[in-house]
Amino acid sequence: MHKDGQTMTPSLFDVRANDLSSEGVPVIRPWKRIALDPDYAGAWIVAGDVDGDGQVEIVSAKNFDADDVHYTSSVIVHRLDGSVLWRWGDPAGGRNTLHHDVACQIHDWDGDGRNEVVVATKDAVVELDGATGREKHRFPIPPDSADCIVFANLSGGDRASEVLVKTRYGQIWAFTRDGELLWTIEEPAGYGTAHQPRPMDIDGDGRDEIMAGYAMLNPDGTSRWDLAVGKLSIEPGHLDCVRVFEMGKTPRDSRLALTLCTGYCVAMIDGDGGPVWSVTGHHFESIDVGKVCADVPGKQVVVDIDHREVGYSPLWVLDDRGNLLGQIITDGSRHHMLVDWFGGGLDSIVMGTAAAMFDGHGQKVGVFDVPAAEIGRCAKGDMTGDGRVDLVFWADPASEVCIFANKMGAKPNAPLPLGTGTNFTLY
Repeated sequence: MHKDGQTMTPSLFDVRANDLSSEGVPVIRPWKRIALDPDYAGAWIVAGDVDGDGQVEIVSAKNFDADDVHYTSSVIVHRLDGSVLWRWGDPAGGRNTLHHDVACQIHDWDGDGRNEVVVATKDAVVELDGATGREKHRFPIPPDSADCIVFANLSGGDRASEVLVKTRYGQIWAFTRDGELLWTIEEPAGYGTAHQPRPMDIDGDGRDEIMAGYAMLNPDGTSRWDLAVGKLSIEPGHLDCVRVFEMGKTPRDSRLALTLCTGYCVAMIDGDGGPVWSVTGHHFESIDVGKVCADVPGKQVVVDIDHREVGYSPLWVLDDRGNLLGQIITDGSRHHMLVDWFGGGLDSIVMGTAAAMFDGHGQKVGVFDVPAAEIGRCAKGDMTGDGRVDLVFWADPASEVCIFANKMGAKPNAPLPLGTGTNFTLY
């Protein structure tokens, strides 16, 4: 773990979660528990108002996987009372576990004000009516290109009306809703694709650029810049995660936080791909951005370190200059997020497998009442309709979804859509 050639040690806290007592720590009880249909339950969970009743529904998808080639095989939608809204597909052809995103998202694709559920099967993108599960339309996609689905605004319209699909690491395709191929790219900048290509309007022209891997693409699929030209010290591999740390008036003023697989690197770059700082030495994976430490200027980067021995799974907190502020070691830190749970504008760190919440001093400040799980996954979004960011927990394999209502957290400045949002990712 090095920055500028120097070994890093945490400056604020270094804790092992298992050594922290839970005595006196508040136990957070679920607002809703939804038991999933055991035949259709899948470990990919997204949520949104799919039937227009003003409440979220839970969308659970199974996936077929063989040698890292996978696609969505079945979907089930549950209401908050546990009843089934609809089922689609063949559950016998999929599995209730995953090690990757699944091509199943919620999005108002046709712009009629009602959400659809959109999946990628073995050979097609399929748009399902959110209220009934009825197939609205489909179009063919190339073989092995159902690794994930990402919606983007490539045309400059009033919504994200284009869709990206991809193979696991090699190629990305961009289509219109009607299935017209707009462009495709193989191994951006000569490297693997991102796990989830990230749309962002980096230049403010009303169209999304795509962080496709180690390259930023223009809306037409041409390369805008890449990290392979003297930007960062990278090795063959792929982009694990990218988050917008700050969107400035110009690309040069913007900041992106990212993790590079096989480069063993977490880094900050500007919107033109220029390096700001980098930290090397571990397989960094997923990033959260928020205000965790009250006494540290600016926002912080929270990132997990994957592929470590069982029982030693670190989560790091870095400042906006890449300095290591804190480390929390749990049995499994892979799935995490930030949420203002107590108000006052400070984010707490939520850990899925640990089923616990930590503050910016590394102290345990909440324990979630969920069944113990070897792999615990979590998501966030407005699940109650009150405008606050709530939490969703489930295990892998999935049998139950637990929703935790946020009672005290500050509401975001911009209104939240119901549910986990479009382009949900576990990366």
